[in-house]
Amino acid sequence: QVQLVESGGGLVQAGGSLRLSCAASGRIVGINAMNWYRQGPGKQRELVAAITSGGSTNYADSVNGRFTISRDTAKRTVYLQMNSLKPEDTAVYYCNAAMRTMPTMPYQNYWGQGTQVTVSS
Repeated sequence: QVQLVESGGGLVQAGGSLRLSCAASGRIVGINAMNWYRQGPGKQRELVAAITSGGSTNYADSVNGRFTISRDTAKRTVYLQMNSLKPEDTAVYYCNAAMRTMPTMPYQNYWGQGTQVTVSS
C-alpha cells in the first residue's frame, strides 16, 4: 500500500521555526513532483511549496523567503523548513506527491493525512 506520512507539526510561538517531514512508503518505482499544501480554518486548501524531481522549487508569495522545501530522493522524503512563523501560517499541512507503482503506469496523485501547525501570537 502506497502512502505518505507527515510528521513534525505542533505548536510554536510567532517568530519560531518548525520542520515538517513527509515520507513515502510502499511499492513505489517513481516519484515526480512533491508538494506541501495547507488549509487554514475556514479557508481553501492552497499550495505552499513545490519541488520537482530535478530539484526546482516554487513557493507561494506568502511564504517565499521564510519556508524552504527540499527532498531526499533516497529516503523518498520531502521536507518543509518553516522559519519566522506567523499566526496566519496556522493550518493543517498536507504532503502531496505524484507517484507510480509500475514503470508502465502513469503517475498518480497521493495525499498524506495532514499535520497540524499552530502558531501563537
